[in-house]
Amino acid sequence: MREYLLTLFVAAACTYLTVGMIRAVAIRFRVLAEIRDRDVHDTPIPRLGGVGMLLGLLAALLVASKLPLLRNVFGAGGDVRGVVIGALVITAVGVVDDVWGLDAITKLAGQTLAAGLMALQGVQLFWVPLPGQTLVLDSTSGTLLTILVVVVTVNAVNFVDGLDGLAAGVIGIAASAFFLFSYVFSVQHNVERAVTPSLVSSALVGMCAGFLVHNFSPARIFMGDSGSMLIGLLLASSTLTLTGRVDFGGGVGGGGAGGLERLPTYLPLLVPLAVLGVPAVDMGLAIVRRTRARRSPFAPDKQHLHHRLLELGHSQRRAVLILYGWTALVAYGAVGLAVLPVALAAVLIAVGLVVLVLLVGWPRLQATGRPSGNLLP
Repeated sequence: MREYLLTLFVAAACTYLTVGMIRAVAIRFRVLAEIRDRDVHDTPIPRLGGVGMLLGLLAALLVASKLPLLRNVFGAGGDVRGVVIGALVITAVGVVDDVWGLDAITKLAGQTLAAGLMALQGVQLFWVPLPGQTLVLDSTSGTLLTILVVVVTVNAVNFVDGLDGLAAGVIGIAASAFFLFSYVFSVQHNVERAVTPSLVSSALVGMCAGFLVHNFSPARIFMGDSGSMLIGLLLASSTLTLTGRVDFGGGVGGGGAGGLERLPTYLPLLVPLAVLGVPAVDMGLAIVRRTRARRSPFAPDKQHLHHRLLELGHSQRRAVLILYGWTALVAYGAVGLAVLPVALAAVLIAVGLVVLVLLVGWPRLQATGRPSGNLLP
């Protein structure tokens, strides 16, 4: 655990330091996020923060490769190499988009290339659990499904990147939940604790933490597509490298009862899906909303979850914190089902749900309890 924490700290420190320098470069060369109708900021903000996040990742991996325990990860297969190659490619695509702008099809091609290169290095799905059986994927099916998972994850993160500190915080929380699940899974099953999913997710938490210092409202720099696509790819690669190691028939849960006795069998797949809860819901709603209006799924609008919270009367900061809460509830709720008795996990999830629902409706509750101006005291 100490080596993972050191990796997290290195990623956070390097990201924090380099993002400040990247901001100066972005200002010098006028790489700024201009004001658009759907945006909430009212002044141009420098971007390219993803470059600093990439440098934080590379520094963390370099340090990890020298540590007694974690250096074992670098000699096992091509997982880490595949993640680094994918990260370099997708960050390069994002930088081009941040500086000059790319159309949706070109960006999609870049995302597919990065995912395909990772899959060729062994970062891919090998099997999928089905009711009563495990479906073993052949090389072609595994590669195609891996590319789909990465592209969907990358775009889900990109969709949610709309308020200061939102994407970095949401993905940082999701990655921390996934790190906990991956580490506890290794401990419970007495398998090698130095594994790629735990390493990548710990570095991702550090990258997001280091960047948030610059990005939380009011933001001094945006991560841009270079950052949002990078952290989406890293979150996807964490889940892919875990599912490649898991025996789905073995179970991972803390105990179930009744009709839930098979739940642990599916948790290694459900937890990765759960950590994407908020971005995935936002993306799904956007696609449905836009296609019903006969618009492109990639056409921007101002109806994302964070926009709706602002419309309810929440401030930017409070809207971001509420979405942090929903992310933590879904991600840590799924982890709780994996490592705690189901009844206890269900109670904790229910309490969190009630608290968050009250927070979301707080502006309306305040308005309902406030007397109108024409009433006599």
